[in-house]
Amino acid sequence: MNPLSFQRLTELAALFLKLGVIGFGGPAAHIAMMHDETVKRRRWLSDQEFLDLVGATNLIPGPNSTEMAIHIGFLRAGWPGLMVGGLCFILPAMLIVMMLAWLYVHFGSTPQATWLLYGVKPVMISIIVQALWDLGKKAIKNRLTAVVAVAVIVLYFVGVNEIALLFTGGSVVMLAENYRRSRRQVLGAFLVPLSAAGVLSQASIPFSLPLLFFTFLKIGSVLYGSGYVLLAFLRADLVVRFGWLTDQQLMDAVAVGQVTPGPVFTTATFIGSVLGGMPGGILATAGIFLPSFIFVAVSNPLIPRIRNSAWVSGLLDGVNVASLGLMVAVTWQLGRASVTGPLTILIAMIAFVLLVRFKVNSTWLIASGALIGLLSTAFG
Repeated sequence: MNPLSFQRLTELAALFLKLGVIGFGGPAAHIAMMHDETVKRRRWLSDQEFLDLVGATNLIPGPNSTEMAIHIGFLRAGWPGLMVGGLCFILPAMLIVMMLAWLYVHFGSTPQATWLLYGVKPVMISIIVQALWDLGKKAIKNRLTAVVAVAVIVLYFVGVNEIALLFTGGSVVMLAENYRRSRRQVLGAFLVPLSAAGVLSQASIPFSLPLLFFTFLKIGSVLYGSGYVLLAFLRADLVVRFGWLTDQQLMDAVAVGQVTPGPVFTTATFIGSVLGGMPGGILATAGIFLPSFIFVAVSNPLIPRIRNSAWVSGLLDGVNVASLGLMVAVTWQLGRASVTGPLTILIAMIAFVLLVRFKVNSTWLIASGALIGLLSTAFG
Protein backbone atom coordinates (compact mmCIF):
# COMPACT_ATOMS: atom_id res chain seq x y z
CA MET A 1 0.00 0.00 0.00
CA ASN A 2 1.45 3.37 -1.00
CA PRO A 3 1.80 6.17 1.60
CA LEU A 4 -1.05 8.24 0.12
CA SER A 5 -3.52 5.33 0.33
CA PHE A 6 -2.48 4.55 3.90
CA GLN A 7 -2.87 8.21 4.87
CA ARG A 8 -6.35 8.36 3.37
CA LEU A 9 -7.42 5.19 5.18
CA THR A 10 -6.07 6.56 8.45
CA GLU A 11 -7.98 9.81 7.92
CA LEU A 12 -11.16 7.91 7.12
CA ALA A 13 -10.81 5.72 10.20
CA ALA A 14 -10.20 8.71 12.49
CA LEU A 15 -13.14 10.67 11.06
CA PHE A 16 -15.74 7.92 11.18
CA LEU A 17 -14.66 6.59 14.57
CA LYS A 18 -15.16 10.13 15.88
CA LEU A 19 -18.56 10.45 14.22
CA GLY A 20 -19.52 7.02 15.54
CA VAL A 21 -18.81 8.22 19.09
CA ILE A 22 -20.42 11.69 18.95
CA GLY A 23 -23.10 10.99 16.35
CA PHE A 24 -26.26 11.54 18.37
CA GLY A 25 -29.52 12.69 16.82
CA GLY A 26 -30.27 10.16 14.08
CA PRO A 27 -29.55 9.97 10.32
CA ALA A 28 -30.29 13.62 9.52
CA ALA A 29 -27.83 14.79 12.18
CA HIS A 30 -25.22 12.25 11.04
CA ILE A 31 -25.43 13.40 7.42
CA ALA A 32 -25.16 17.04 8.48
CA MET A 33 -21.99 16.26 10.42
CA MET A 34 -20.56 14.32 7.48
CA HIS A 35 -21.25 17.30 5.20
CA ASP A 36 -19.45 19.63 7.58
CA GLU A 37 -16.43 17.33 7.87
CA THR A 38 -16.03 16.14 4.27
CA VAL A 39 -17.21 19.15 2.25
CA LYS A 40 -16.55 22.21 4.38
CA ARG A 41 -13.56 21.20 6.51
CA ARG A 42 -11.64 18.63 4.49
CA ARG A 43 -12.94 19.43 0.97
CA TRP A 44 -12.96 15.77 -0.03
CA LEU A 45 -16.20 16.32 -1.95
CA SER A 46 -18.06 19.19 -3.60
CA ASP A 47 -21.62 20.06 -2.52
CA GLN A 48 -22.98 18.49 -5.70
CA GLU A 49 -21.04 15.26 -5.19
CA PHE A 50 -22.29 15.06 -1.62
CA LEU A 51 -25.89 15.64 -2.71
CA ASP A 52 -25.55 12.89 -5.33
CA LEU A 53 -24.48 10.48 -2.60
CA VAL A 54 -27.44 11.47 -0.42
CA GLY A 55 -29.77 10.79 -3.34
CA ALA A 56 -28.15 7.42 -4.00
CA THR A 57 -28.64 6.27 -0.42
CA ASN A 58 -32.38 6.92 -0.78
CA LEU A 59 -32.55 4.63 -3.81
CA ILE A 60 -31.16 1.54 -2.07
CA PRO A 61 -32.32 -0.30 1.07
CA GLY A 62 -30.52 0.15 4.35
CA PRO A 63 -29.52 2.83 6.88
CA ASN A 64 -28.87 6.12 5.08
CA SER A 65 -26.16 7.59 7.30
CA THR A 66 -24.19 4.33 7.39
CA GLU A 67 -24.40 4.10 3.60
CA MET A 68 -23.14 7.67 3.35
CA ALA A 69 -20.08 6.65 5.39
CA ILE A 70 -19.54 3.68 3.07
CA HIS A 71 -19.97 5.81 -0.08
CA ILE A 72 -17.53 8.45 1.16
CA GLY A 73 -15.00 5.81 2.10
CA PHE A 74 -15.30 4.19 -1.34
CA LEU A 75 -14.79 7.47 -3.17
CA ARG A 76 -11.90 8.50 -0.94
CA ALA A 77 -9.90 5.25 -0.83
CA GLY A 78 -11.52 2.59 -3.02
CA TRP A 79 -12.45 -0.85 -1.72
CA PRO A 80 -10.38 -0.60 1.49
CA GLY A 81 -11.99 2.78 2.14
CA LEU A 82 -15.45 1.29 1.66
CA MET A 83 -14.78 -1.17 4.48
CA VAL A 84 -13.00 1.29 6.76
CA GLY A 85 -15.62 4.04 6.43
CA GLY A 86 -18.56 1.76 7.20
CA LEU A 87 -16.97 -0.36 9.91
CA CYS A 88 -15.50 2.58 11.82
CA PHE A 89 -18.87 4.34 11.86
CA ILE A 90 -20.66 1.20 13.11
CA LEU A 91 -18.09 -0.13 15.60
CA PRO A 92 -18.38 2.42 18.46
CA ALA A 93 -22.17 2.16 18.56
CA MET A 94 -22.05 -1.64 18.38
CA LEU A 95 -19.72 -1.88 21.37
CA ILE A 96 -21.74 0.60 23.44
CA VAL A 97 -25.01 -1.17 22.66
CA MET A 98 -23.59 -4.61 23.46
CA MET A 99 -22.51 -3.31 26.87
CA LEU A 100 -25.97 -1.85 27.48
CA ALA A 101 -27.56 -5.15 26.42
CA TRP A 102 -25.47 -6.98 29.03
CA LEU A 103 -26.64 -4.51 31.69
CA TYR A 104 -30.22 -4.90 30.49
CA VAL A 105 -30.12 -8.68 30.73
CA HIS A 106 -28.66 -8.56 34.25
CA PHE A 107 -30.47 -5.51 35.67
CA GLY A 108 -33.34 -4.78 33.28
CA SER A 109 -35.95 -6.31 35.58
CA THR A 110 -35.00 -4.15 38.58
CA PRO A 111 -37.39 -1.31 39.52
CA GLN A 112 -34.80 1.34 38.61
CA ALA A 113 -34.24 0.05 35.10
CA THR A 114 -37.95 -0.55 34.56
CA TRP A 115 -38.89 3.00 35.52
CA LEU A 116 -36.01 4.49 33.55
CA LEU A 117 -37.41 2.90 30.41
CA TYR A 118 -40.92 3.82 31.56
CA GLY A 119 -39.93 7.46 31.14
CA VAL A 120 -38.03 6.96 27.87
CA LYS A 121 -40.72 5.08 25.93
CA PRO A 122 -43.31 7.89 25.68
CA VAL A 123 -40.53 10.25 24.53
CA MET A 124 -39.67 7.71 21.85
CA ILE A 125 -43.27 7.67 20.63
CA SER A 126 -43.26 11.48 20.38
CA ILE A 127 -39.99 11.44 18.43
CA ILE A 128 -41.41 8.90 15.99
CA VAL A 129 -44.68 10.84 15.56
CA GLN A 130 -42.74 14.04 14.87
CA ALA A 131 -40.59 12.20 12.31
CA LEU A 132 -43.73 10.77 10.69
CA TRP A 133 -45.16 14.26 10.32
CA ASP A 134 -42.01 15.59 8.65
CA LEU A 135 -41.63 12.54 6.40
CA GLY A 136 -45.29 12.56 5.49
CA LYS A 137 -45.13 16.11 4.14
CA LYS A 138 -42.41 14.97 1.73
CA ALA A 139 -43.65 11.45 0.92
CA ILE A 140 -47.34 12.21 0.19
CA LYS A 141 -47.03 14.16 -3.05
CA ASN A 142 -50.45 13.62 -4.61
CA ARG A 143 -53.74 11.73 -4.32
CA LEU A 144 -52.22 8.45 -5.51
CA THR A 145 -49.47 8.40 -2.88
CA ALA A 146 -52.02 9.30 -0.19
CA VAL A 147 -54.23 6.37 -1.26
CA VAL A 148 -51.25 4.00 -1.23
CA ALA A 149 -50.30 5.14 2.28
CA VAL A 150 -53.83 4.54 3.62
CA ALA A 151 -54.05 1.17 1.84
CA VAL A 152 -50.75 0.04 3.38
CA ILE A 153 -51.97 0.95 6.88
CA VAL A 154 -55.22 -0.98 6.43
CA LEU A 155 -53.57 -4.02 4.83
CA TYR A 156 -50.87 -4.14 7.53
CA PHE A 157 -53.54 -4.42 10.22
CA VAL A 158 -55.27 -7.13 8.18
CA GLY A 159 -51.99 -9.08 8.34
CA VAL A 160 -50.44 -8.66 4.88
CA ASN A 161 -46.68 -9.17 4.72
CA GLU A 162 -44.77 -5.88 5.13
CA ILE A 163 -42.24 -6.67 2.36
CA ALA A 164 -45.07 -7.29 -0.09
CA LEU A 165 -46.61 -3.98 0.95
CA LEU A 166 -43.36 -2.11 0.31
CA PHE A 167 -42.71 -3.54 -3.13
CA THR A 168 -46.32 -3.44 -4.27
CA GLY A 169 -46.69 0.15 -3.11
CA GLY A 170 -43.52 1.05 -4.98
CA SER A 171 -44.69 -0.74 -8.12
CA VAL A 172 -48.13 0.91 -8.07
CA VAL A 173 -46.71 4.43 -7.92
CA MET A 174 -43.90 3.70 -10.38
CA LEU A 175 -46.25 2.28 -13.02
CA ALA A 176 -48.93 4.92 -12.48
CA GLU A 177 -46.51 7.85 -12.67
CA ASN A 178 -44.76 6.55 -15.75
CA TYR A 179 -47.97 5.63 -17.56
CA ARG A 180 -49.29 9.10 -16.76
CA ARG A 181 -46.05 10.63 -17.96
CA SER A 182 -46.35 8.83 -21.28
CA ARG A 183 -50.12 9.65 -21.49
CA ARG A 184 -51.23 6.03 -21.28
CA GLN A 185 -54.13 4.81 -19.22
CA VAL A 186 -53.30 2.87 -16.09
CA LEU A 187 -54.81 -0.63 -16.28
CA GLY A 188 -54.81 -3.62 -14.00
CA ALA A 189 -55.23 -4.19 -10.34
CA PHE A 190 -51.80 -3.64 -8.87
CA LEU A 191 -52.69 -4.94 -5.42
CA VAL A 192 -53.21 -8.54 -6.58
CA PRO A 193 -49.80 -9.74 -5.33
CA LEU A 194 -50.88 -8.77 -1.83
CA SER A 195 -53.56 -11.45 -1.72
CA ALA A 196 -50.90 -14.13 -1.96
CA ALA A 197 -48.66 -12.56 0.65
CA GLY A 198 -50.25 -14.39 3.52
CA VAL A 199 -51.27 -13.44 7.03
CA LEU A 200 -48.76 -13.08 9.80
CA SER A 201 -48.28 -16.17 11.86
CA GLN A 202 -48.77 -16.06 15.61
CA ALA A 203 -46.84 -19.26 16.36
CA SER A 204 -43.59 -19.17 18.33
CA ILE A 205 -40.43 -20.50 16.67
CA PRO A 206 -37.44 -21.75 18.71
CA PHE A 207 -34.56 -19.28 18.85
CA SER A 208 -31.42 -20.07 16.82
CA LEU A 209 -28.38 -18.02 15.84
CA PRO A 210 -28.58 -18.87 12.11
CA LEU A 211 -32.24 -17.80 11.96
CA LEU A 212 -31.34 -14.61 13.86
CA PHE A 213 -28.62 -13.79 11.31
CA PHE A 214 -30.77 -14.48 8.25
CA THR A 215 -33.71 -12.54 9.69
CA PHE A 216 -31.59 -9.42 10.07
CA LEU A 217 -29.93 -10.07 6.69
CA LYS A 218 -33.41 -10.07 5.13
CA ILE A 219 -34.36 -6.86 6.93
CA GLY A 220 -31.15 -5.13 5.87
CA SER A 221 -31.76 -6.21 2.27
CA VAL A 222 -35.27 -4.79 1.87
CA LEU A 223 -35.60 -1.96 4.39
CA TYR A 224 -36.29 1.38 2.75
CA GLY A 225 -36.91 4.66 4.55
CA SER A 226 -35.66 5.92 7.88
CA GLY A 227 -34.57 3.88 10.84
CA TYR A 228 -38.11 4.13 12.19
CA VAL A 229 -39.37 1.79 9.45
CA LEU A 230 -37.20 -0.81 11.20
CA LEU A 231 -39.92 -1.01 13.86
CA ALA A 232 -42.39 -2.56 11.42
CA PHE A 233 -39.98 -5.29 10.35
CA LEU A 234 -38.74 -6.06 13.86
CA ARG A 235 -42.23 -6.35 15.26
CA ALA A 236 -43.50 -8.49 12.37
CA ASP A 237 -40.67 -11.02 12.66
CA LEU A 238 -39.45 -11.02 16.26
CA VAL A 239 -42.70 -10.29 18.12
CA VAL A 240 -45.45 -11.71 15.92
CA ARG A 241 -43.88 -14.47 13.81
CA PHE A 242 -41.22 -15.88 16.10
CA GLY A 243 -42.43 -14.84 19.56
CA TRP A 244 -38.86 -14.05 20.67
CA LEU A 245 -39.66 -10.57 22.01
CA THR A 246 -42.59 -8.76 23.60
CA ASP A 247 -43.72 -5.29 22.52
CA GLN A 248 -42.20 -3.93 25.73
CA GLN A 249 -38.82 -5.51 24.96
CA LEU A 250 -38.97 -4.15 21.41
CA MET A 251 -39.53 -0.62 22.72
CA ASP A 252 -36.63 -1.10 25.15
CA ALA A 253 -34.41 -2.08 22.20
CA VAL A 254 -35.52 0.91 20.13
CA ALA A 255 -34.93 3.25 23.08
CA VAL A 256 -31.37 1.98 23.44
CA GLY A 257 -30.79 2.43 19.71
CA GLN A 258 -31.98 6.04 20.00
CA VAL A 259 -30.15 7.06 23.16
CA THR A 260 -26.76 5.81 21.93
CA PRO A 261 -24.64 7.47 19.22
CA GLY A 262 -24.17 6.10 15.72
CA PRO A 263 -26.64 4.20 13.50
CA VAL A 264 -30.16 3.58 14.81
CA PHE A 265 -29.85 0.13 13.24
CA THR A 266 -27.68 -0.94 16.20
CA THR A 267 -31.08 -1.73 17.70
CA ALA A 268 -30.31 -5.06 15.99
CA THR A 269 -27.13 -5.36 18.05
CA PHE A 270 -29.12 -4.92 21.26
CA ILE A 271 -31.75 -7.49 20.27
CA GLY A 272 -29.15 -10.02 19.15
CA SER A 273 -27.18 -9.57 22.38
CA VAL A 274 -30.27 -9.96 24.57
CA LEU A 275 -31.40 -13.09 22.72
CA GLY A 276 -28.04 -14.74 22.03
CA GLY A 277 -25.30 -13.03 24.05
CA MET A 278 -22.18 -11.71 22.31
CA PRO A 279 -22.45 -14.14 19.35
CA GLY A 280 -26.05 -13.02 18.83
CA GLY A 281 -25.07 -9.35 18.95
CA ILE A 282 -22.29 -9.81 16.40
CA LEU A 283 -24.42 -11.91 14.03
CA ALA A 284 -27.41 -9.54 14.19
CA THR A 285 -25.14 -6.55 13.51
CA ALA A 286 -23.40 -8.31 10.62
CA GLY A 287 -26.72 -9.41 9.14
CA ILE A 288 -28.42 -6.02 9.11
CA PHE A 289 -25.41 -4.01 7.88
CA LEU A 290 -23.86 -6.44 5.35
CA PRO A 291 -26.35 -5.64 2.55
CA SER A 292 -25.47 -1.93 2.78
CA PHE A 293 -21.83 -2.60 1.90
CA ILE A 294 -22.94 -4.68 -1.10
CA PHE A 295 -25.55 -2.18 -2.32
CA VAL A 296 -23.12 0.74 -2.09
CA ALA A 297 -20.41 -1.15 -3.97
CA VAL A 298 -22.86 -1.98 -6.77
CA SER A 299 -24.67 1.36 -6.96
CA ASN A 300 -21.83 3.84 -6.55
CA PRO A 301 -20.61 3.65 -10.17
CA LEU A 302 -24.22 3.94 -11.40
CA ILE A 303 -25.13 7.13 -9.51
CA PRO A 304 -25.02 9.47 -12.55
CA ARG A 305 -27.57 7.32 -14.40
CA ILE A 306 -29.74 6.38 -11.41
CA ARG A 307 -30.45 9.96 -10.37
CA ASN A 308 -31.89 10.80 -13.82
CA SER A 309 -34.13 7.74 -14.19
CA ALA A 310 -37.86 8.53 -14.22
CA TRP A 311 -38.73 4.89 -13.51
CA VAL A 312 -36.50 4.60 -10.46
CA SER A 313 -37.78 7.95 -9.22
CA GLY A 314 -41.37 6.68 -9.35
CA LEU A 315 -40.44 3.46 -7.58
CA LEU A 316 -38.76 5.44 -4.83
CA ASP A 317 -41.83 7.64 -4.36
CA GLY A 318 -43.99 4.55 -3.91
CA VAL A 319 -41.61 2.78 -1.55
CA ASN A 320 -41.29 5.92 0.57
CA VAL A 321 -45.02 6.37 0.98
CA ALA A 322 -45.51 2.64 1.72
CA SER A 323 -42.79 2.93 4.36
CA LEU A 324 -44.68 5.85 5.85
CA GLY A 325 -47.83 3.75 6.09
CA LEU A 326 -45.96 0.97 7.86
CA MET A 327 -44.48 3.44 10.33
CA VAL A 328 -47.92 4.86 11.16
CA ALA A 329 -49.39 1.41 11.80
CA VAL A 330 -46.55 0.23 14.01
CA THR A 331 -46.35 3.51 15.92
CA TRP A 332 -50.01 3.08 16.82
CA GLN A 333 -49.36 -0.43 18.14
CA LEU A 334 -46.27 0.52 20.12
CA GLY A 335 -47.89 3.69 21.43
CA ARG A 336 -50.66 1.65 23.02
CA ALA A 337 -48.01 -0.41 24.83
CA SER A 338 -45.88 2.56 25.91
CA VAL A 339 -48.28 5.40 26.76
CA THR A 340 -50.32 3.72 29.47
CA GLY A 341 -51.03 6.22 32.26
CA PRO A 342 -51.26 9.91 33.19
CA LEU A 343 -47.50 10.35 33.65
CA THR A 344 -46.56 8.75 30.34
CA ILE A 345 -49.27 10.74 28.53
CA LEU A 346 -47.89 13.97 30.04
CA ILE A 347 -44.31 13.03 29.11
CA ALA A 348 -45.33 12.24 25.53
CA MET A 349 -47.25 15.51 25.13
CA ILE A 350 -44.48 17.69 26.56
CA ALA A 351 -41.84 15.91 24.46
CA PHE A 352 -43.88 16.42 21.31
CA VAL A 353 -44.32 20.17 21.97
CA LEU A 354 -40.61 20.58 22.69
CA LEU A 355 -39.72 18.73 19.49
CA VAL A 356 -42.10 20.58 17.19
CA ARG A 357 -42.21 24.06 18.69
CA PHE A 358 -38.74 24.48 20.18
CA LYS A 359 -36.70 21.99 18.08
CA VAL A 360 -35.09 20.46 21.18
CA ASN A 361 -32.52 17.76 20.38
CA SER A 362 -34.07 14.31 20.77
CA THR A 363 -31.08 13.08 22.79
CA TRP A 364 -31.82 15.58 25.55
CA LEU A 365 -35.48 14.59 25.58
CA ILE A 366 -34.62 10.90 25.91
CA ALA A 367 -32.20 11.67 28.75
CA SER A 368 -34.88 13.78 30.45
CA GLY A 369 -37.41 10.96 30.09
CA ALA A 370 -34.94 8.57 31.71
CA LEU A 371 -34.40 11.02 34.59
CA ILE A 372 -38.16 11.43 35.12
CA GLY A 373 -38.51 7.66 35.23
CA LEU A 374 -35.80 7.33 37.87
CA LEU A 375 -37.24 10.19 39.96
CA SER A 376 -40.68 8.63 39.83
CA THR A 377 -39.11 5.53 41.39
CA ALA A 378 -37.51 7.52 44.18
CA PHE A 379 -40.63 9.54 45.04
CA GLY A 380 -43.38 7.21 43.83
